[in-house]
Amino acid sequence: METFARYCAAALLAALLCASPDAASQGTPEQLVPEVARIPLTGGTTMAAQVFLPPGEGPFPVLVFSHGRAGSDFERRALANPVLHGHARFWMRRGYAVVAPIRPGYGITGGPDREDSGARYDERGECIARPEPQRTAGPAAETIASAVAWLRDQPWARSDRILLSGNSVGGLATIAACSASLPGVVGCINFAGGSGGSPASNGRMCEPQRIESLMAGWGRVNRLPSIWLYAPNDLFWGAEAPQRWHAAFAAGGSAARFVGTEPVPAPDGHSLLRVGGKLWSVPLQAWLVEHGF
Repeated sequence: METFARYCAAALLAALLCASPDAASQGTPEQLVPEVARIPLTGGTTMAAQVFLPPGEGPFPVLVFSHGRAGSDFERRALANPVLHGHARFWMRRGYAVVAPIRPGYGITGGPDREDSGARYDERGECIARPEPQRTAGPAAETIASAVAWLRDQPWARSDRILLSGNSVGGLATIAACSASLPGVVGCINFAGGSGGSPASNGRMCEPQRIESLMAGWGRVNRLPSIWLYAPNDLFWGAEAPQRWHAAFAAGGSAARFVGTEPVPAPDGHSLLRVGGKLWSVPLQAWLVEHGF
């Protein structure tokens, strides 16, 4: 549900000019120039993805990053950068390649919107149409599975050492994909994951128990370690719903760590990944070390 108003057609054009198809670029953490790969999807279509490689010969462990959801058709079409370059640097400095798909319905991948949960809010932030989060998580998780399968054919990738990560809707999709026993995936990172919220609700999202039910089901089959990072001043989900989602998931027995950060120093804590680096980087680094990542 993250809003991408900062992305515009000019940014999309710039990304196209600096990227060539079907190749992975090798840059440095100081100057990132991603290239665009095309990942096959079921049905014969393809999905664009930005690829960043760290210095060195490889093969590299890989982070597959899933972006959030834009709030309008225009913003979805204008999505140019599915991962913040500062976040890509975080991983490249740790020796990871970063693959950031642009899902169907977004940016240069194009196509119809497949991720609408159906949630609607009025001008007062009151729910007027309830969400169906599986309608969002299912298609988004399928694109993650396609990216993981594509990595098996990339000589620069360690296809047995893949981490999944995502923000907002991308975080929800990451947890869904984490529970699908994808070959080579060893752990998952969820930044402010969810679906069907609105900042207008001031954290009082519509029927959060629907996501809780999904999490309970995924948690029963998941066996991978995961870390969940949420800020208490998140205007989409509020402070309590994410904790219930995590508890439902963790009840299945997997090693799922919840990190409730300090409030993000911004009006909306949903921007944790973008502006809260000092809040999430320390616990994430500790988790990576703990699990040998």
